[in-house]
Amino acid sequence: MRLKTIVTDYGVAQPQGTANELTPSIRRLDYFWDATNLGILILEHICVLAAPFYFTWNAFRVFVILSILTGPIGVSLSYHRNLSHKSLKLTKSLEYLFAYFRLHAAVGDPIFWTSIHRYHHQFVDSVKDPHSPIEGFWFSHVNWTFRNTYLWEKCENRNNVMDLQKQDYYRFLQKTMPLHVVRLGLLLYIAGGLPHLIYGMGVRMAYVHHAFFFINSVCHIWGKRPYDSKDLSKNNWMVNLINLSGEGWHNNHHAFEFSARIGLEWWQLDIPWYIIKLLGSLGLATNVKVPTEIQKLKMCFKNQ
Repeated sequence: MRLKTIVTDYGVAQPQGTANELTPSIRRLDYFWDATNLGILILEHICVLAAPFYFTWNAFRVFVILSILTGPIGVSLSYHRNLSHKSLKLTKSLEYLFAYFRLHAAVGDPIFWTSIHRYHHQFVDSVKDPHSPIEGFWFSHVNWTFRNTYLWEKCENRNNVMDLQKQDYYRFLQKTMPLHVVRLGLLLYIAGGLPHLIYGMGVRMAYVHHAFFFINSVCHIWGKRPYDSKDLSKNNWMVNLINLSGEGWHNNHHAFEFSARIGLEWWQLDIPWYIIKLLGSLGLATNVKVPTEIQKLKMCFKNQ
């Protein structure tokens, strides 16, 4: 799903002046991307309905592999832990590769996604939060993606991703993201026809979108709060089981947003953390940050 970035021309944030001074051209561009997002959402759900009639085991394997690459590895390990919070440092080639995997989930380029997520943490569950359920469940789940003008107004002129904007690779991905997604669809169709296209693009994108949108909605409404994170974030085991990324332990994350490990207990499934541990043992991941036991005790509700 293509989401327009808060920063224009992939550089300094716009618009100048107050939020209500958006130019007609910017608003028209917003409406265009809103319509595009809606069209993609409808199309991927049509693919979900058509999927039983085009099932093959090869297509299902494509769905599983691409879901893992664009979900737990692309969203959680790359965009979230590595780029947004700098919870670890990957070798540059691996960082770029994982970010490229995530690009094909079609929920925004690295600059856009990171900017929105950092803004979410800065103003979590306040009127400036881009996707808080204080504005309703469906707004936090999916409707915020159709409100580009509203995001401009909420996020104003804030430019919080200069670390990524300075890198040619991320500016390139931002300018060309739709081309990469379309190319993947064409390759899947050439390789396996409609079954591969339906499962590798439509079904996979619908799954990844909702699996991670649940974090914005469900994990700020229902679940348990072992840590006093000063917001509405909650741990929800069912969401974690759906997206298999460790992100369902959302209260853990908001309590220790710097941590590369989100499933802090041994029984809390966190597949990206296991991958990080493996990469660390191979020397491909360094500066891996985790909370100390003292930090966890201080944040625990039992000690308030």
